Amino acid sequence: MTDSLNGSGGPGPAFARLAQVVAQLRERCPWTRALTHESLLEYLLEESYEVIEAVETGHTRPEDARELSGELGDLLFQVLLHARLQEESGSFSIDDVVTGLTEKLIRRNPHVFRPDGSLQDSTTGDTAEIERAWDAAKKTEKPQRSTPFEGVPAALPALALAAKTQERARRAGLVIPPAESGLPDFEGEEELGALLFEAVRQAGEQGLDPEAALRRAVRRFTAQGPGAAD
Repeated sequence: MTDSLNGSGGPGPAFARLAQVVAQLRERCPWTRALTHESLLEYLLEESYEVIEAVETGHTRPEDARELSGELGDLLFQVLLHARLQEESGSFSIDDVVTGLTEKLIRRNPHVFRPDGSLQDSTTGDTAEIERAWDAAKKTEKPQRSTPFEGVPAALPALALAAKTQERARRAGLVIPPAESGLPDFEGEEELGALLFEAVRQAGEQGLDPEAALRRAVRRFTAQGPGAAD
């Protein structure tokens, strides 16, 4: 943890007070007390997308960052609520969440941290090496995973699901065969967006659901089994 996070008035006391406020809301507010993990999911999804919108609309600039700060706070509220529900059931607390995340980040980033959490004397600039170390740490944590695609959330939006699946395949050295029909040439984000928009338009004219179609394509790819890259 950097010095700025350890100073007086930093996130330590502020975070503890926030967790206390969430606990008091659960105790004293009937609406908050009635929340469950299941009823919170729609809010978790909504707040996540609001963070995305804040970033995509330029609220990362210092003069506009207050909007992003607020959206991050709303998302953090969801995390604290889920953790509080588990604390009330005697399972785990937000302290366990924070501790577990800290340990995981140290474990999965050996190019930055020693096993005891102290900083390495030097680090690497090779991103491929960093990814290999991250993947190796994950395999050690969950050796029961049998395919590179385990752990990819099936509930992701179809485009994000396809992108994540293909990223996992590339990192595992698997072949992603191009479609026989191919695609028209495109250059840059604008042309790609227009191409995808046109695909959705044509799907609509044919009465097809593009979201469902892409999900099925992802499932067909992952069901083929691992194949060695050329």
